[in-house]
Amino acid sequence: MTLFHFTGIKGSGMSSLAQILHDSNFNVQGSDVEKYFFTEDPLHERNITIYPFDEKNITEGMTVIAGNAFPDSHPEIAKAKELGVDVVRYHEFLGQYMKAFVSVAITGSHGKTSTTGLLAHVLSGDSPTSYLIGDGTGSGVQDSKYFVFEACEYKRHFLAYDPDYAIMTNIDFDHPDYFKDLEDVMEAFGQMAVQVKKAIIACGDDLHLQQIQANVPVVYYGFDEGNDFAAKNITKSANGSNFDVYVRNEFYHNFTIPLPGDHAILNALGVISLCHYEGIPVSTIEMRLASFAGVKRRFSIKEAQGKVIVDDYAHHPTEIKATIQSARQKYPDKEVIAIFQPHTFTRTAALLSQFAESLEAADHVYLCDIFSSAREVAGNLTINDLIAKIQQAKHLELDHIDVLDAHGNAVYLFMGAGDIQKYMNVFTDHTEKEETA
Repeated sequence: MTLFHFTGIKGSGMSSLAQILHDSNFNVQGSDVEKYFFTEDPLHERNITIYPFDEKNITEGMTVIAGNAFPDSHPEIAKAKELGVDVVRYHEFLGQYMKAFVSVAITGSHGKTSTTGLLAHVLSGDSPTSYLIGDGTGSGVQDSKYFVFEACEYKRHFLAYDPDYAIMTNIDFDHPDYFKDLEDVMEAFGQMAVQVKKAIIACGDDLHLQQIQANVPVVYYGFDEGNDFAAKNITKSANGSNFDVYVRNEFYHNFTIPLPGDHAILNALGVISLCHYEGIPVSTIEMRLASFAGVKRRFSIKEAQGKVIVDDYAHHPTEIKATIQSARQKYPDKEVIAIFQPHTFTRTAALLSQFAESLEAADHVYLCDIFSSAREVAGNLTINDLIAKIQQAKHLELDHIDVLDAHGNAVYLFMGAGDIQKYMNVFTDHTEKEETA
């Protein structure tokens, strides 16, 4: 049996794919840097071996699945080519793998991971479903009918896919290290739309998605009454949201979701629309929506000594707004403290004013040094450029995490796509030590 070696196995998509192949009874191993990433936990739970990067990991007869972050000059990839070992890029392998299932790609600038997790949870209540979620979670289920996967637009990688369905959550300008402008992003999504084989489920409240053209039906969902699937009579509480869904202006059903925020309602609408299109019983949709607990690093809550500590992947102004709105809905009587670590210099520079505007919705703002990421080593700006744009924003240093104590029993939103968890963990440990002191 083929041995699959993952070069960069701790990457969020790579980890998920390794789990899927392992669950499907393939032999799987991988390599990566020795630094800890939360995406490796499910790999250890499955006893998948993770080696440090080394060309000696590559042997004849294996298939190397290469993470997109690593160039052909990477020692392992170069060694594989020298030995004549098959090397397949992550997105190319995924494009072939999904052909055995009814495939659903979830794409968009924001909300991909949460929507993928929700759809996988709902469809699993009806039929065996395998899934690949961008939070480092994957599952290969025997005799799966559906394959639900997150499809990232970065470097147009999603053009390797020809899915049966696509849920498109929104189009926004992001990844300025690759995309030239919003038009460039829209052009990429337009290319993706043409490759979908059965139907596109798109958020009709997004003006850019209204311009999508495809060779298959485009079904729109959203808050606006003009959408094919519209949410009406919405009631929100600290426990989530309840709403009626109308299908082409006819009442369909009432649903409750346990997650806060308008974006959570939109994600649910996208899932409801796809399931309706596939003929999933409404009772199954209702039950599974109500029991969804969320995905990793998306408004993940921990409480310590009266403080609410939230871990969230928000790294774009639109996502920061959504996270702060969620905190206001769930904890209406608490102050909201935003602790944000920008991710990549190019994104920070391109969206500097938008970041400032979104963060000002919090009661207090603390900013960590910009996370450089594997894509960039340095940039021409520092965190002080963002601090200067936000009234009363402060620079947060790891060694002085106790400055947050001044806010007492507030909601502390640790947001970012880099290593913001490092700050959150130090603050959590500090708070718990206080509790036992």
